[in-house]
Amino acid sequence: MESPYKGKTGLRRLWNALHYSFAGLRAAVKHEDAFRQEILLAAVLVPLALFLPASGTGKALMVCSIFLVLIIELLNSAVEAAVDRVSLENHRLAKRAKDIGSAAVLLGLVNVAIVWILVLTA
Repeated sequence: MESPYKGKTGLRRLWNALHYSFAGLRAAVKHEDAFRQEILLAAVLVPLALFLPASGTGKALMVCSIFLVLIIELLNSAVEAAVDRVSLENHRLAKRAKDIGSAAVLLGLVNVAIVWILVLTA
């Protein structure tokens, strides 16, 4: 059965989408420790990136790399919530899904380090 909200169009659809997006951000802040930690990291690093001596492109890369980590963490949290909704029992596929999501976050953080090093040493 499809969602009854799928039929909305125009401004109503945009309003609903905005509402759901903010609800998702609130849920992540409330329930996900890792997301809160990464928000704090972003609160420090984004202003720092804007004030460091780098080109406009370099600054954009630095800021985008940080937002990419937040995006990956949101997706990882969504996967974890969906897996937990299906079952809380230990299962090798559930573990694999959660581990792969965690690996994606790790690669995002490694990407931040690499981008910042390359921008600041170029």
